Amino acid sequence: MSTSDQVPAVKAVGSCKAVLLDMDGTLVNSDAAVERIWHRWAVAHGLDPQEALKVVHGRQGYATMAVLLPERPMEENYADNREMLALETADTEGVVPVAGAPEFMASLAGLPHALVTSADEALAQARMTASGLPMPRVRVTAEDVGASKPDPEGFLKGAAELGFAPADCIVFEDSEAGIRAGLAAGMRVVGVGPRAAAHAPTVQVRDLTQVRVERAADGSLDVRVSD
Repeated sequence: MSTSDQVPAVKAVGSCKAVLLDMDGTLVNSDAAVERIWHRWAVAHGLDPQEALKVVHGRQGYATMAVLLPERPMEENYADNREMLALETADTEGVVPVAGAPEFMASLAGLPHALVTSADEALAQARMTASGLPMPRVRVTAEDVGASKPDPEGFLKGAAELGFAPADCIVFEDSEAGIRAGLAAGMRVVGVGPRAAAHAPTVQVRDLTQVRVERAADGSLDVRVSD
């Protein structure tokens, strides 16, 4: 059998009762828009844009600003965050689905799943729409939490909204903040994409073409990844 004819190896991540999905970097590739807007913000505040971009992914904007400008009053961060959200919502140029995301989301239809994102509702709607992806009925957005990732609040709320214990959920995430949040919530984490590899998720995949989620005979969800 030639290499091209070989069947990809499939590994079981394990069974669960629900999956919790990050958006940016996991379902939606919004890096171009994020980097355009945060590059301008970093320059305006005298920061190295490349260094700033290392911490923006996965967090709410005000939390990123607090990391980058630790001496600045939080009121200023909140005000800037509102402006940044409006800019990001209006800028969907280059926002596309992550490879495999349309098929992955289609496979979740009728299965327990929720979106848990640091975006607010308007931004989440804009990016999911731009990517042609269905918006999950259950979602936890920035308006629903008091603490940004890496705090586990969002994932814990997502599990509770679906009616399952944290240990019965598997998280899909791409960023350090998100992976830390999922693990802190007591959940297994499938790391999606190159950013995730350095942050010790439970399992790592290059994109969602490698992932399959199916309902098992006992009603649980069977999550598998292929090479």
